Amino acid sequence: MNRPVPPLGLPPILMGLSAHWGWLIARGIAAIVFGVLAFSLPGLTVLTLAIVWGAYAIVDGAFALIYGARGGGRRRWTYVIIGLIGVIAGLVAFFWPGETAIVLVMIIGVWAFFTGIFEIVYAIQYRHAIAHPWAVGISGLLSATVGFFFAMFPGAGALSLIWVIAAYAVLYGLLMIIAALQLRRWRNAHPSAPVK
Repeated sequence: MNRPVPPLGLPPILMGLSAHWGWLIARGIAAIVFGVLAFSLPGLTVLTLAIVWGAYAIVDGAFALIYGARGGGRRRWTYVIIGLIGVIAGLVAFFWPGETAIVLVMIIGVWAFFTGIFEIVYAIQYRHAIAHPWAVGISGLLSATVGFFFAMFPGAGALSLIWVIAAYAVLYGLLMIIAALQLRRWRNAHPSAPVK
């Protein structure tokens, strides 16, 4: 059951984020596309996985950087950090795909872990201000857990982790879309809220 729409007077970051909810949907769609590609190509090699994931991480990082640069509020620097980590990790995977599977898995693990930590902090900080903080919190917990697993056990090899990576990407994308739709719902319920 849906919780009531939060009142006006939300922190500026939520007002700005609700005005740019489409960026979260774009991030969610990019994650789902990556996950579907990984599922649909069962013979995926480590090289192909590196290139596809690198492209996804660059796009996701760019979306986070754009929101961090254009969004409102005092905490938009967290999006800039997430964006920089994503773009750098994506570039490393994209331009050096021949590196070992262990390095690729560790890059994905570090990126997912830090993205998850920032999302958990966000969900906790604004749990009373957003309609469904569980969507952001669960996506952050999923990211941090998968990232920790990949970083701690990279020797399992990227080929055996393709299905886990694909499932993570699809679930993460769905949760980002749910969070974006909740922000759009708040925005539509408060059309006079200032945009920053």
